[in-house]
Amino acid sequence: MATVVIVGATGLIGSHLAAHVAREGNHVVGVARHMADAERRQPTVRWVRLDLATANQADWTAILDGADAVVNCAGALQDSRLDDLSAIHDTGLRVLVSACEAAGIRRFVHFSAMGVDQGALTPFSSTKSAGEAALIGSGLEWVILRPSVVLGSAVYGASALIRGLAALPLLPVMPDTGPLRPVALEDVVETAAAALGGGAPARLALDLSGPDTFTFTALVGLYRRWLGFAPARTLPVPRWLAQLAYRLGDLVARLGWRPPLRSTARIEIARGAAASNEAWRAAMRMEPRAIPTMLAARPASVQERWFAGLYLLKPVILVSLAIYWAGSGLASLGPGYDIGIGLLRQGGVETLAPLLVVGGGLADLLVGVGIAVRRMAKAALLAGLAVSLAYAAAGTVATPWLWLDPLAALLKIAPVMALHGVALATLGDR
Repeated sequence: MATVVIVGATGLIGSHLAAHVAREGNHVVGVARHMADAERRQPTVRWVRLDLATANQADWTAILDGADAVVNCAGALQDSRLDDLSAIHDTGLRVLVSACEAAGIRRFVHFSAMGVDQGALTPFSSTKSAGEAALIGSGLEWVILRPSVVLGSAVYGASALIRGLAALPLLPVMPDTGPLRPVALEDVVETAAAALGGGAPARLALDLSGPDTFTFTALVGLYRRWLGFAPARTLPVPRWLAQLAYRLGDLVARLGWRPPLRSTARIEIARGAAASNEAWRAAMRMEPRAIPTMLAARPASVQERWFAGLYLLKPVILVSLAIYWAGSGLASLGPGYDIGIGLLRQGGVETLAPLLVVGGGLADLLVGVGIAVRRMAKAALLAGLAVSLAYAAAGTVATPWLWLDPLAALLKIAPVMALHGVALATLGDR
């Protein structure tokens, strides 16, 4: 039995690799900066909370004690309030590599990205390249894996976006997208697990790509057929509109969200991800799965159709709720103030009317702002439910006739609460 430390073990690849390695009878130590419910979802893994970007060598000492190998799956797409690319991909990796050398660990498997060895187009690829250089210059038995777009039963980022786009009856076609040779998640996991073995090849970098080349639109079409939807009409997106979408993604990222469409994605997508897999096949004796074959072997479930349909509705729901609450608050504090006072006085509330209107407006505004900020979204959605119930109860007591109002002032609370439930149910990304 070996002990394997997996850094970034809550991610798409990291979590599946942890399950695979543990299933083979090994002891797995999962390291992540945000663990959420990981301990409940994967109880066979020993979890440690640590941020690769800020950890020092001493932080790694106890974690690496007794370990036989390390896998680094940590990564981020773009600098933001939550992610420092240089710290995650370069300096943090250097500290981890030094800690492994000090602990006497030899085998180190590192996940990089396809194309970073072909030139740095963005801070993402430049920091990934710098991290690779640090690892290559070490004395470890390293294996660098550079997967293309990874597709499997679980999805995140680009793979989730592909399913979301596949559910649209009108498919937007973004300009300047390069060719893709997507790779099956199972092949990536099996390769990483095989690379951990003492007899596996070392000190080599491998591009992991599937046997088939697709355009992005063709890949979305493949998933649309798999999901059982009729062929969609395509709509070419003007370059200016596409650039606006990427810039909006950057703006949303400043609020703590991680949308797949950001400036870095625009540049890296134009390069494509279609490198040859010959070195991988030769070194690891792998025959990569073809994505059409992989999909044909596993018919799409109704749950997967739900996910595809809900994926792009999720941001629409969150934006709508944020605007609804913030707009309601601003209206109560501004042009709707006198109307609110009048309704309360009709219900017999006199002295407290101004306080209730202002208090309600501020509560609405805080809920709206909170929904827009990722780290506050869950609490704000729950607060929105509580405020909605309070409004329904107060309205029933003070202004019961509003239940029969033609504009459904109180009846609308029910669908708003239902949307809160959908937003809470779909809030998680992993």
